[in-house]
Amino acid sequence: MCIERPFHPQISRRLAALAASAALLLATGPAQAQAPAAPPKVQTVAHGLVNPWGLAFLPDGRLLVTERPGRMRLVGTDGKAGPPLPGLPPVVAEGQGGLLDVVVDPRFATNRLVYWSYSEAAADGDTNGTAVARGRLDGAPGAERLADVQVIFRQVPKVASRLHFGSRLAFGQDGRLFVTLGERFSRKDDAQTLDNTLGKVARIEADGRVPADNPLVGKAGNPAGTRLEIWSWGHRNVQGAAVHPATGELWTTEHGPQGGDELNLTGPGRNHGWPVITHGRNYGTGTRIGDGTERADVVAPLLHWVPTSIAPSGMAFLTSDRYPGWKGNLFIGALRGQALVRITLDGNKVLAQERLLQTLNERIRDVRQGPDGLLYLLTDNADGRILKLLP
Repeated sequence: MCIERPFHPQISRRLAALAASAALLLATGPAQAQAPAAPPKVQTVAHGLVNPWGLAFLPDGRLLVTERPGRMRLVGTDGKAGPPLPGLPPVVAEGQGGLLDVVVDPRFATNRLVYWSYSEAAADGDTNGTAVARGRLDGAPGAERLADVQVIFRQVPKVASRLHFGSRLAFGQDGRLFVTLGERFSRKDDAQTLDNTLGKVARIEADGRVPADNPLVGKAGNPAGTRLEIWSWGHRNVQGAAVHPATGELWTTEHGPQGGDELNLTGPGRNHGWPVITHGRNYGTGTRIGDGTERADVVAPLLHWVPTSIAPSGMAFLTSDRYPGWKGNLFIGALRGQALVRITLDGNKVLAQERLLQTLNERIRDVRQGPDGLLYLLTDNADGRILKLLP
């Protein structure tokens, strides 16, 4: 008969630490899990926001923030949120839809233009889709409104769904606007065809026109009805986007189903596989989706999370020196994972990752680097906050 003998306390602690590291590695894919350092501290900049989704900084230090129920507010340097800005078009605030991302024009100081994504109803009232509008922030401080509002992009076709709007916006270094678009959890095969903008990333001029150098413009062999605003395809629900500060390349994060969340380098004319090539599994049953996890014509993700989804959302590259040892890292908000994920990179290779702020028990919806070089986060709940990560 074997009698178990307790380990020495130091050995027990070491084994526990190894087990925790192994569990983190398994749950988050192939990248090495970093040993956690001292937890960073956060400061609440503003609170009382209802399901905030997107965050942008103005040159005067104020912040623009969207609330998914359909409101955009200015938050002062004192942390006080102003009244909803007038001028927004009607928003379908149902399911995952509503007022979503917001960015300011690279030349905002001179043109005062603001861009936002939202879910828009069709005329029949039964279907909806992601749309992008822009307007000029006008008026005296405290009495601003959005003027000269125009819709510059509409996802096609509109479908009867309350899910997977995508909707992250990012300006490229050339001034073109990237728009991420979910496949709407409706007709999954549409992400692989080019006659629609479901499950795609679009690239448009700031006024909505199709750029002449988009990857499908003038390409021989395009299928009939090809949408020339398409930049990449084969996406499920892209809710994070950031332009690499050195290379100008677009990086995105994408929700998988049951596992299979992805971090992608989203280049022109690339197929990212959904729903035929994926690490994700069917909800509940855990059965395989599609034809496998790799194919020659499909771009593999830089990182994927299995077997449990973290639900990655907004993301930002850190370019400042405010946090020792973190310059050049990528930071990703996690909704289901309730964490800020720090990714260490060597060029386009993911070396390691670390989950920060897990003790907050908050869904991190957006991540931005502020003009002061610090990281700002949005928490997604009925009493949402803007948080500042302290050095």
